[in-house]
Amino acid sequence: MDRVAVFGNTGGGKSTLSKRLAAITGLPLVPLDLMQYRPGGEKVPHAEFKAAHDELLQQDQWIVDGFGSMDTVWQRLDVADTLIYLDMPVLRHYWWVTKRFIKGVWGPPEGWPENSPLVKGTLISYNTVWLCHTKLTPKYRTYVEAAKATKQVYHLRSLQGMKQFWQTIATEFEE
Repeated sequence: MDRVAVFGNTGGGKSTLSKRLAAITGLPLVPLDLMQYRPGGEKVPHAEFKAAHDELLQQDQWIVDGFGSMDTVWQRLDVADTLIYLDMPVLRHYWWVTKRFIKGVWGPPEGWPENSPLVKGTLISYNTVWLCHTKLTPKYRTYVEAAKATKQVYHLRSLQGMKQFWQTIATEFEE
């Protein structure tokens, strides 16, 4: 486990899982939203983001949390040696987006660029949940099934699956 891609629908727990995994493994954590957006929520020009992303993929170790863009996600998944796909029921994603919004009233959501607009980001997230669920989720599922032949794949579909993942990781890194 050197190059870890954590991905899935918005509001699926990627940032929380990635942060905890980085603490356990000591691998450097790279939240893509912090690469892709400036403080205040302004998007970095795509060419600039892509160049930084390409440079990141050259590094020997990382945990990358997030989506990025269509042209970078598949490239990243191909380079990663470990895939962690958070594939929760769609209603859980909507709930967690709502929960993130409510908690965001008291402080910025974890992994969000500084001073990013909470309402705008939440509304975009609600739309993204459905788009991802209908368009990208089937592609992700097909990809991870095929990737099991060559990569370490964790396809987490429930809270119980996440608990089992943490038990596996704890055992692996205790040794």
